[in-house]
Amino acid sequence: MAFIKTPVKGMNDFLPEDMRLREYVISVIKETYADFGFAQIETPMVEHIENLQSNQGGENEKLIFKILKRGEKLNLETAKNEGDLVDSGLRYDLTLPLARYYANNAEQLFTPFKALQIGNVFRADRPQKGRFRQFTQCDIDILGDETMLAETELISATSTLLLKLGFENFKVRVNDRRILKAMAASCNMPEENLGSVYISLDKLDKIGPDGVKAELIRNGFNEADVDAYLSMFLNREGKTCSELCGGLGEFLDPAVANGIDTLISNIKGALGNRFELEFDPTLVRGMGYYTGTIFEIEMAELNSSVAGGGRYDEMIGKFGANPTPACGFSIGFERIITILKDKGFKVPVNKKCVAFLVDKKASSEATAEVFEKAAKLRADGNRVMIAKRNKNAKRQKELLEKEGYTEINDVY
Repeated sequence: MAFIKTPVKGMNDFLPEDMRLREYVISVIKETYADFGFAQIETPMVEHIENLQSNQGGENEKLIFKILKRGEKLNLETAKNEGDLVDSGLRYDLTLPLARYYANNAEQLFTPFKALQIGNVFRADRPQKGRFRQFTQCDIDILGDETMLAETELISATSTLLLKLGFENFKVRVNDRRILKAMAASCNMPEENLGSVYISLDKLDKIGPDGVKAELIRNGFNEADVDAYLSMFLNREGKTCSELCGGLGEFLDPAVANGIDTLISNIKGALGNRFELEFDPTLVRGMGYYTGTIFEIEMAELNSSVAGGGRYDEMIGKFGANPTPACGFSIGFERIITILKDKGFKVPVNKKCVAFLVDKKASSEATAEVFEKAAKLRADGNRVMIAKRNKNAKRQKELLEKEGYTEINDVY
């Protein structure tokens, strides 16, 4: 059988230049989130299939890379269904593993617990630009805090990170699942049909109010109710959440809208107006486990979101632990890397980079002198490479310069 030289579709090899950028961004992520009090944790890439298929992951549950049972547990002859063959799978996000992790380890963790998790996740998705089957996710979560302090910290930390990476042209949109539900309920839309309502609403920017109206009517909703529903999303420019939700009366606790307004006010007070921050009642987010506040960050360079999250107060309790309020934010790490590469971003180099190219005919004395010089330079905090001098030394030096080596010495 012939070997195939390309990686599996949707999974990538990374050249040294790619890894420098990725490691640099990860270092900024870790430093920034540590400054906000987040502690790094790690969970396995493999989870029990029962956890992954627990109706918590939305559409991602259709994209699981499933793992066959091993050894004596795998019996192809007697297997009657998938359950007889599969017992685990690769994680499709970091949120569900975190909930399982916290349920296991809560007694050893302080409360509220601020977690940072960076790792690969896997989805049997259709690859496209900025979308892969294996990719790095970066999540921050606050567990055990039911107040808006959690949302404020998550959005502040993530916005600060993006500002550190040189992004300013981004928009943070905030909404609440309870507001979405109240708006629909006030227009006589049954709770059991809200999924289809949200799917249509999520297309508002793409197909416009008329397109959403036509879709909702096709789905069986009354035209007068649809008109009343869509009217709440029009002419909202410059209005606060409380102003937009003021007519919801019995369907919404006013504290929800006041909380959104306070959240926005606190973040603007802390970070100024270096990016857009707004209440957007059309924001839906597709994960079924969200129970309250939801938020996204849009980046003009990619014309899509680069980060998203929200409150998921019911998930941890489903693992048999005490009910625990939880809120998280996930960065689209790969999308950020794509934008930085497209912009020609160069990783800052703080160390002097020196290379010694030793000719194969160099004397032992010359070689010994090179190792002595290199040791002293490294002790002074420099980066030093010693390598054989190639026949095509010109090309070798060009590649070293590309790698950041500013001083290249020939040794004969």
